[in-house]
Amino acid sequence: MSDQTHFEVVCDSARLEEICRRFADSAFVAVDTEFIRETTFWARLCLIQMATPDFAVIVDPLADDLNLAPFFELLRNERVTKVFHAARQDVEIFVKLADTVPKPLFDTQVAAMVCGYGDQISYDQLVHRITGARIDKTSRYTDWQRRPLSDKQLNYAISDVTHLCEVYLSLKANLEEQGRVDWVAEELAVLNDIETYRTHPENAWKRLKMRVKKPRQLAVMQKVAAWREQEAQARDMPRQRILKDDAIYEIALQQPQNGEQMARLRSLPRGFERSQSAQALIAAVEEALAIDDADLPRLPKTRPAPEHASAAAELLKVLLKMVAERHGVAARLIATVDDLEKLAADDNADVAALKGWRFQLFGKKALALKRGETALFLGRGKVRTVNLEDLPVAAE
Repeated sequence: MSDQTHFEVVCDSARLEEICRRFADSAFVAVDTEFIRETTFWARLCLIQMATPDFAVIVDPLADDLNLAPFFELLRNERVTKVFHAARQDVEIFVKLADTVPKPLFDTQVAAMVCGYGDQISYDQLVHRITGARIDKTSRYTDWQRRPLSDKQLNYAISDVTHLCEVYLSLKANLEEQGRVDWVAEELAVLNDIETYRTHPENAWKRLKMRVKKPRQLAVMQKVAAWREQEAQARDMPRQRILKDDAIYEIALQQPQNGEQMARLRSLPRGFERSQSAQALIAAVEEALAIDDADLPRLPKTRPAPEHASAAAELLKVLLKMVAERHGVAARLIATVDDLEKLAADDNADVAALKGWRFQLFGKKALALKRGETALFLGRGKVRTVNLEDLPVAAE
């Protein structure tokens, strides 16, 4: 199916139910959404695109009285694989609207990384490499909530799923041929967990950089970040419009307990100290200051790396590049730079590279390299490993 294939725009609940029944008989359905969230906390769903190799539709969730229940029922239908590219933001919307994670879910961006198409390849690049087709991206940043939508906008939207069918079938065959279906399933476990999409205000501070150095300051930062998260959700506004990150850091350090102290903070707009938000922030600071010393949160520990760790990390980077190229897997999927640094410092580091298929592919070799059991060398223009036990012992 190409982006020129006929498709239907659905604005009627009864027709949506008929279409979802048709999709329920398919082995898979490609799904994508168009949404906006520049001025809101929660993404506003503007379009839903669905396709199988012989049928495609665009659903308009902004149509009057359209009931999306049949669509959410399709997402829950475990007999039909739901195919996305970079699924996380799409699924986040479904969790907010219907407390639903599509199952089973297949993410072509994840699969592409396992199949050697690089780190987080974009949809249009993946489509071109697999199908040869070029996608017109000029409508990508359009205002999807304005009606009516132009033919150009609709054609762009439907191309996000018509090509996805062909991409999915190609990647699926590739994974089966290489015996890597389980590798992708391991990666998709996070996307399939509904907790991945929950937003817990008490954990909002983890999104911030650690610019505080004392437990009391951390306590204030946690309380203020939690307040901002609650406000952003309740008022459906972006976090930064409620309170900027720099203001959270300054409040954590200065710990203002009245309007006069609040007015001295450079990161807050003039007159902010007279607002209801200022009073709420002062209450959050006071709550943090009332915590007993014994109950204060602990600052994340940063252990100094062993002297050899830096050199070991550099060697592990070379090994990782070699393994990734040899097996056609995105290096970032096997191990991140942070993983390598942890592994360089500790053979028992809690990193993904020491678990599952990553351990068999890379972790085992990494430990052998660290222990001096193998070595890296350059041969015929390529990095290779050699088992040191197999080398002849030099005569004395």
